[in-house]
Amino acid sequence: MSDLKKVRIDKWLWSVRIFKSRTLATDACKAGKIRLGGATLKPSYLLSAGEVIEVKKNGFNLVFRANTLIEKRVSAVLALPCFDDLTPADEINKYRDWFVGRSGNEYRERGDGRPTKKERREIDEFKDMYLEDDLEDFS
Repeated sequence: MSDLKKVRIDKWLWSVRIFKSRTLATDACKAGKIRLGGATLKPSYLLSAGEVIEVKKNGFNLVFRANTLIEKRVSAVLALPCFDDLTPADEINKYRDWFVGRSGNEYRERGDGRPTKKERREIDEFKDMYLEDDLEDFS
């Protein structure tokens, strides 16, 4: 790991695998879903080691402390020591209740083959719609 003094918040969120892409991290910042001490952060905010940030993602409120600052995406194993998960227990339980065992195995009839691009988009749209409806129950 490197010994950086500060790094952009969107780059750090992506590099420690809190978001799948830097674009998603940037969009979350712009939408006001990333906070530090109650103040929303811009994607260009320079994060320092030891700062505690709040992330609202998929209807869950997550809290992280930045231990190590990195700019490049690393494996999940290397990303773990870069932050401490300070998320409250009730929020973790809400996450586990929601996701663990929530969906059964997906099944396609034998001989149907892989879904086409159109079918995959329809499946993804259906899942997104279903997820959004159920997440509103938490709000």
